[in-house]
Amino acid sequence: MSNVDQSEIDKFSALAHRWWDPTSEFKPLHAINPLRLGWIESITALAGKKVLDVGCGGGILAESLSKAGGVVTGIDLSAKALKVAELHQLESGTSVRYRSIAAEDLAKEEPEQYDVVTCMEMLEHVPDPAAVVKACAQLVKPGGWVFFSTLNRNPKSFLFAIVEAEYVLNLLPKGTHEYARMIKPSELADWVRDGGLELNQMKGMTYNPFTRVYAMNADTDVNYLMATQKPLAN
Repeated sequence: MSNVDQSEIDKFSALAHRWWDPTSEFKPLHAINPLRLGWIESITALAGKKVLDVGCGGGILAESLSKAGGVVTGIDLSAKALKVAELHQLESGTSVRYRSIAAEDLAKEEPEQYDVVTCMEMLEHVPDPAAVVKACAQLVKPGGWVFFSTLNRNPKSFLFAIVEAEYVLNLLPKGTHEYARMIKPSELADWVRDGGLELNQMKGMTYNPFTRVYAMNADTDVNYLMATQKPLAN
């Protein structure tokens, strides 16, 4: 049984042509991308590293990872989003390799082939996020880094990530997130350890509706990011 929710694929495929419009439904992704990239680069250098972006969508993070010097592969199961990513690359001049393949399948093809693996804003959209975490752990080299970001599951995150973001401020299309699929940091930390990764650092990300500015800080109540590392073989 594949770890895919076709309704989730269809939801983002329908919006794929707007992926690179910074005023569209993807405006939050454009806004947080420099923060995500800066955080990753504060932990590990990207120049010359083999990097995998899992759930790359239209390529916003993948292109940034490439511009930072990474040799980047982006994977996604939305053919439309990948087509947008490939077309945008003709304009940007980056050289990301895009593939339509699940992380679990790529892990069988290319185990321990990547220095850095990113899986951002993706886990909350699949039926079995633990399987994706395991695949990411299998894909990274010993000593390499795996970065995750997702949404916490608690009353505050329901209020801010769904009610406020989707219905009040209209930052995201209605139905973008389902509360039941949000992931507590303790759950993600368990999956990380089960996959053989070590939790190195956790950060939160908040949005100020008055200044319309995103910031990274210690508040993990809603959006949070996790840096994990695969131990070197003994």
